[in-house]
Amino acid sequence: MSADPTQVLAFETDCHIFDGCGFPGPGLHSFLFEPIWGDTDGFYFNKPMLLALLGSIIIVGFFWAAFAKPKLVPGKLQMTAEAGYDFVRRGIVYETLGKKEGEKYVPLMVSIFFFVWMLNLWSIIPIAQFPVTSIIAYPAALAGLVYILWMSLTFKRHGFVGGLKNLTGYDKSLGAILPLVMFIEFLSNVILRPFTHAVRLFANMFAGHTLLLLFTIASWYLLNGIGIAYAGVSFVMVIVMTGFELFVQAVQAYVFVLLACTFIQGALAEHH
Repeated sequence: MSADPTQVLAFETDCHIFDGCGFPGPGLHSFLFEPIWGDTDGFYFNKPMLLALLGSIIIVGFFWAAFAKPKLVPGKLQMTAEAGYDFVRRGIVYETLGKKEGEKYVPLMVSIFFFVWMLNLWSIIPIAQFPVTSIIAYPAALAGLVYILWMSLTFKRHGFVGGLKNLTGYDKSLGAILPLVMFIEFLSNVILRPFTHAVRLFANMFAGHTLLLLFTIASWYLLNGIGIAYAGVSFVMVIVMTGFELFVQAVQAYVFVLLACTFIQGALAEHH
């Protein structure tokens, strides 16, 4: 059986401190799931995939319901959707790319923002209780999409030679250190940036979910004898960490899209 985090508390339900059993702490096993359909030797479908699919349906359904029949005087749903859309459009895309250049990228950035945010939010939703972005494949796929767009725009705007100059920070006025600068810039732009773009989101959600699991399991494990007092403290930490995770989940969606816009801005900028 896999160590599905929604089933962690079912692990030896009568096991508490002073009972002679060890603390069933979270670990990498907490991020592994048995297939819902298929098997791991071939094609399969598991819980994170299901949550990603449901997240996509929820986002599409929300905006479809909000804008299918838009009104001049918006209702609460349309107003909420417009506020979210406008936040990404004006607060991220326009601020980074400008209105003229940025308008064409607004739909993509809005989609990425709400998709990432929804995948993060699953962490604190009952039954689901798992942030899909804590599995590196999902942030990596999104970062890969941004990377492909970034590289395509770079060479489309500047041509092959100009694109290489853009990515390597070519500036002949640097003199003897130019080769070193070009190597560092190439390494940073072409290899490290897409890696850190994905890992930043993954690492934050992985760490946050691990801490939530740790305090949740500890709250149950300490329910015995004098450990009850510590269980109360641990449960308070669960509430505090849940509130903090809500903040981090939104911030990480914001940062992911902000970086994506920054990469695009660099691709469109004129090389000097």
